[in-house]
Amino acid sequence: MRKLILLAVLTAASLFPLTMLAQSNFNGTWKVDLQSAQFPKKPDVFLLQNGTYECKSCVPPISVKADGQDHKVTGHPYYDTVSIKVIDSNTLEETDKRGGKTVAVSRLTVSADGKTLQVNFTDSTNTNADPVTGEATATRVEAGPAGSHAISGSWRTTKLENISANGVTFTLKVEGDTVHMTTPTGQSYTANLDGADAPYNGDPGTTSVSVKRIDKSTIEETDKRDGKPISVARMTVSPDGKTLNFVVHDLLRDTTSRASASKQ
Repeated sequence: MRKLILLAVLTAASLFPLTMLAQSNFNGTWKVDLQSAQFPKKPDVFLLQNGTYECKSCVPPISVKADGQDHKVTGHPYYDTVSIKVIDSNTLEETDKRGGKTVAVSRLTVSADGKTLQVNFTDSTNTNADPVTGEATATRVEAGPAGSHAISGSWRTTKLENISANGVTFTLKVEGDTVHMTTPTGQSYTANLDGADAPYNGDPGTTSVSVKRIDKSTIEETDKRDGKPISVARMTVSPDGKTLNFVVHDLLRDTTSRASASKQ
């Protein structure tokens, strides 16, 4: 979910004259249009049974006691403990911490008919400023086993809404053969426009980035963790420079998302 909200975004490259880059339609502040979002078809899979909560679709998977206490997890750059508190037969609350500090709180509520999952969250897993807040809706794909909590089963995200502006905006600026990207939550990079790796700042799960131009209106950004690609975002700007359409491949989860952003 986290990374669905903070979709990786972008810049320019080196296959065209610098005079074109100086007038790049990619320059400016962009805001993602949540109504345009097309979410991954691969569902999230949860199981809460016999006092244990499992996120089977997490990378790596998570399995902790659902007793409201902090439990250590490994392999997750954004958090190192997870707490699952069962509120009632249809609701649970997850609290993620990193270094003892709360970085995300999510309340997950299954509808009375068991077909819809509503998630309300506050997320500062990769922000150096105010947390990102919002709501997500998912539709049930498959039920959980008999006797398990209502959260159990497979869910496909169908809607994101009421996301705070800091979670859906970013700014691009091309200067000569260099591109700059910044976000309100503290992520940034400055990269040469030749596809070479550059440091990615402010995100514990992304350590470097490379950007290349596909054609005059399309660029491709590859985010990496410790040298290994984790996501690829291909972005195409409209002829009038007002809309940026992008496709993001999450290589860790093998999923694809699509959306568009408007220039502010």
